[in-house]
Amino acid sequence: MAGQITEDGIPMEGPGTDDDMTTVIMHLYPITQSGSDTEEDATPLNVGPLKYSTTLTNRQRGNMVSVLPATLDSLSVHQLAAQGELSHLKEYLQKDETLLNRPDERGFTPLLWAAAFGEIEIVRYLLDLEADPHILAKERESALSLASTGGYSDIVTLLLEKKVDINSYDWNGGTPLLYAVRGNHVKCAEVLLEHGADLTLEADSGYTPMDLAVALGHKKVQRVIENHILKLFKKKVLWPEDEPEHQK
Repeated sequence: MAGQITEDGIPMEGPGTDDDMTTVIMHLYPITQSGSDTEEDATPLNVGPLKYSTTLTNRQRGNMVSVLPATLDSLSVHQLAAQGELSHLKEYLQKDETLLNRPDERGFTPLLWAAAFGEIEIVRYLLDLEADPHILAKERESALSLASTGGYSDIVTLLLEKKVDINSYDWNGGTPLLYAVRGNHVKCAEVLLEHGADLTLEADSGYTPMDLAVALGHKKVQRVIENHILKLFKKKVLWPEDEPEHQK
């Protein structure tokens, strides 16, 4: 389907070559996929102070991509990871272990694609094979930031267990927490804050996570941030570290 243009004037693209994709249905807004924890109305993509990377595929933008079974054998290892085709992916990696951390033209590894699409079984499998969760793509996208963008809190937890950089920033200064807040992913934001995500880091636009939550009207995420700030205040101000244990 190379070269085709949707009604919105957006070229259709996939994780690899355009010819590998058979059906693309366009949506203007991101949809909640399995694993995402979005609880309020979705925010239009690339609107507001924090924009998504232009390297994301139609499926990452919320567009459904389907591949006929007959074409699976022709897909790349990156496409198989993105589509959640575990059995075919295993066959690829059993034949060539060097594919495990191989980047595509955007710098995305199979793990990055799986994290971006919320394919948790693929993520588990790749991590068990010791895929490197610290690799950054060409625009500094990380598996953690991509999973946070989609609100895949279970994948976020798996990656944090691998000691990835929770405050890594990408091409526009976006951190995993900023992307979770932007996407209104309440559970994902909670997980990141519980693991020590920095609330003071700003995107290139100058927005902190709290600023972003307020600007977008994401009240549930805002309450999560407020509660976390209160917890930190109690710990550091009301209960100083040098206070005797019995007085806490």
